[in-house]
Amino acid sequence: MPEKIEKSEAEWQQQLSPEAYRVLRKKGTERAFTHDDFPKADGTFHCAGCGAALFDASTKFDSGTGWPSFYQPVEPDAVEEHADNGFFMKRTEIVCATCDGHLGHVFNDGPAPTGLRYCMNGVALDFEPEG
Repeated sequence: MPEKIEKSEAEWQQQLSPEAYRVLRKKGTERAFTHDDFPKADGTFHCAGCGAALFDASTKFDSGTGWPSFYQPVEPDAVEEHADNGFFMKRTEIVCATCDGHLGHVFNDGPAPTGLRYCMNGVALDFEPEG
């Protein structure tokens, strides 16, 4: 397990943009199709809050939902799952295992080989090209 990063709310607000703070720290959701500009290149998607590696670009796919989708994290312990029963739904929330930042949700309607769709908020991710 990665070592946890803990900061005060004031520190998070100073570090993050207002939209990234709303999503990562307040469990918000960005509008669909607001981050369709991620490059289609080899590389790694990192947590916008702490920089932890979360998803390899090779696991990204077009889900048609308007949010970046992946079929598995870069390492099993890169993210944590939490029950989310808000808004009269049963969902599984995904957070960064290093800083507890809200990333999105995981669903059982993804492609092979996992059948999972990690539906992430683009503002919660930073892309680092390979090399």
